[in-house]
Amino acid sequence: MRRRVLDVAEESFQARGYHASSLGDLMAAAGVTGGALHHHFPTKKALALAVITERVADAIQQTWIEPLQAAPSARAGVRAVFEAVAVELEQQGYVRGCPLNNLAHELSLAGDEFRVALVDIFAGWRQAIADKVRDDQLNGGEVGTDPERFAALAVATYSGAMSMAKTSQDAGVLRECLNGLQKL
Repeated sequence: MRRRVLDVAEESFQARGYHASSLGDLMAAAGVTGGALHHHFPTKKALALAVITERVADAIQQTWIEPLQAAPSARAGVRAVFEAVAVELEQQGYVRGCPLNNLAHELSLAGDEFRVALVDIFAGWRQAIADKVRDDQLNGGEVGTDPERFAALAVATYSGAMSMAKTSQDAGVLRECLNGLQKL
């Protein structure tokens, strides 16, 4: 039941946003009673925090961190992720945006708990990229690249590209932004 509620909330927050997703709608979509929902998530805020810390963090882990760590280099990993996401979005036929970005835009000023949870995900994502650049440097690559700057720029480029892709409904923006990032 908890997983079903998280599935529904994750989908609704991504499609409609946190504020536009009512608990009544979430309960109906998940097929649960208010008592069952509140047993697992005493408040809508608790539910959103679970979506952020469990689902959104896991999405960044699976979409970004694991492929990056498996790549032969940081730049190859970044390129592979941008391309994989662009292909997935093109096959999907629409762009909802990055779940992390969407919630960050909506909830960063809605409370410190939201902000801290979102900051932690961004920090872990940036750390994974910076660590991969450092590994490249130990192996003789990325000479002169500042790992933290490259990581911040990669995350910012992806985040901005996803926002533009969502607005334009064009996943090709990801490739355009990646081309710019790769030239730096």
